[in-house]
Amino acid sequence: MMLLIGDLWEANAVKSEKLLSRIAKLLDQAGVAEGAFHHTQSGTHLLRYHATTDLNATVYRPLLCLILQGAKQVGSSTRTLTVGSGQSLIVSHTLPVISRITEASREAPYTALVFPLDLDLLRSLSPAVRPALNAPSSDSFSICLCDTDPDLTEALHRYFLQCEEEETRQLLAPITSREIHARLLIGRHAQILQRLLWHESAASRIFLATREIQANLSESITVGDLAARIGMSNSAFFEQFKAVTGTSPLQYQKDLRLLKARDDLRTSRAKISEVAFAVGYESSAQFSREYSRKFGRAPRQDRALEAAD
Repeated sequence: MMLLIGDLWEANAVKSEKLLSRIAKLLDQAGVAEGAFHHTQSGTHLLRYHATTDLNATVYRPLLCLILQGAKQVGSSTRTLTVGSGQSLIVSHTLPVISRITEASREAPYTALVFPLDLDLLRSLSPAVRPALNAPSSDSFSICLCDTDPDLTEALHRYFLQCEEEETRQLLAPITSREIHARLLIGRHAQILQRLLWHESAASRIFLATREIQANLSESITVGDLAARIGMSNSAFFEQFKAVTGTSPLQYQKDLRLLKARDDLRTSRAKISEVAFAVGYESSAQFSREYSRKFGRAPRQDRALEAAD
């Protein structure tokens, strides 16, 4: 038995090392010594950092994130998870998060890959999947941390190999992408995805609520109306929304507004007041105060720094 466990551990380590080498090679070929890179052939994002980072606010959309080397912390204002080498995250809902890299060096840079989830594909596969055998988890948070399944690691390695050539990218990569989604539904991340895909679950109802907030970002939220539209009482809605997202509906909207405004400031020449009004603020002064509180810099300073870079 001990020999078998040792053999399995060694086999898993070999699979992880192969995937790490593949990701490092792709980043080297793209000339990305450090930072994030969108790999268009695979539709994934690849990351490499040689030093730890400060806290960074961003938006996660439904995704799978594999940490191949190093470690990071990620979470909401009320929940934080630490994920290290050999572990993976599933994010089931669009979520404003705060993250920072906590383990990275020149010799062993933080390296990770982000694989976007196709929710329509997951839904099409779910009827063939048996319910998770484990007892339902009491933790409804929309970020789930697990050790990475070695078969999932191997499928991802094949996927990147298939994406290198046009023929295999067209013929084989979609099949392997389907396999990756299927393995998520039957593997260690099964519970969180099954909760999301079950039509009448709290997770699926909160997903509808978050989608409505995103689609009408500049409009004021009436919690009672939103709860009624998804078929929940006010108290149940508020409790479940915070359990799933780690924040309240109003704070969720505020975080998304500020993150959208930051992107607009960096990518457009619109006046700061115009950016503020476009995301739903009625007061430029209030926008500047809340922006500075979240990002540590005033909107004007943030835009100037981005222009300097």
